[in-house]
Amino acid sequence: MSFEIIGTIENIEIIAIGRQIRELQRLRKQYGHGKWRKLKGIAYVRLVNDNVRRAEIHWYEAHGIGRKKMKIKRFLD
Repeated sequence: MSFEIIGTIENIEIIAIGRQIRELQRLRKQYGHGKWRKLKGIAYVRLVNDNVRRAEIHWYEAHGIGRKKMKIKRFLD
């Protein structure tokens, strides 16, 4: 599912850090070494069909690399 984040991501929480992340080896191989964290937050997203919905989003992030592999876990509206 492709989407665009509208505005800011709120209520950001850390789910896992470093070795707690199941996909850590794949992230390092694909994007490089860094202090990887898995995070979640809530934001408004625009879907491919131009609907705007509030959703819980999960993603991986590392310092100097940025946000990678963003995905919608569930819709909140």
